[in-house]
Amino acid sequence: MSRGPGSSQLESQPPGSPAGPGSRPPERSGSPARPPHTPWRAAFFTIAIVAIVAGAGWALLGSRFLVVRSIQVTGTHLVPRSEVLAAAGIPAGQPLIRVNTAAAAHRIAQITQIESAHVSWAWPDGVTISVHERIPVLAVATGSGYELIDKFGVPVEQVTRPPAGMPGLTMPGSAVPVTSLRGSPAVYAAASVLRELPADLTGQVAQVTAPDAADVSLTLANGVTIVWGGTGRAAEKAKELTVLMQTHARSYDVSAPGSAMTGG
Repeated sequence: MSRGPGSSQLESQPPGSPAGPGSRPPERSGSPARPPHTPWRAAFFTIAIVAIVAGAGWALLGSRFLVVRSIQVTGTHLVPRSEVLAAAGIPAGQPLIRVNTAAAAHRIAQITQIESAHVSWAWPDGVTISVHERIPVLAVATGSGYELIDKFGVPVEQVTRPPAGMPGLTMPGSAVPVTSLRGSPAVYAAASVLRELPADLTGQVAQVTAPDAADVSLTLANGVTIVWGGTGRAAEKAKELTVLMQTHARSYDVSAPGSAMTGG
């Protein structure tokens, strides 16, 4: 069919047919050309990594720079520094990375007067040892004086006379060896009651009697007695005791809060 002048004719070409004389070849899209693979680069990076690892290993384990040169000990009052260092067993000149801090802390904690210990590296050439010594809270009479024990019943120090303000501990019945008090629930309860007392009474306690953990009694320096009972409901007991002591009685029983009694 013929078309008049000025008309345009669109002709489709089947896919894959060659382009006409005036057509442009299609542009190709894709990634830029990659440089040829160079094996020496991979080898270079491998050697560099090995060298870095070897250098770090030598610095930590073989170098004379990262070794133990100083050991700092903090928290000691009863235990000599030399005893702590001997228990730690950390030799001078040992590579710092080889110091087993957990094992050293465990050895230090075996010292009777020490409750806990923490050992840490202090780069580049030091070790820090922090100890927490046991705090004596009760005095137990012995044949040769007094043994000061902590809240767990562990003997901390032996003295001829208890420090001022430290109450004695009475365990009813026959004399109980001090060594058998370690881990005693009654001792722990007695120490807990001392912490739970009203602040103005803490320094007035002369003696604590604890047949068991649920039956703690206190004797003040002026002879007044307080039956406290167990460690439960401490805030209520302390509040009731403060009110009752305004009666200036000779004895107080706050072992059952809400039913407190006075006597004498």
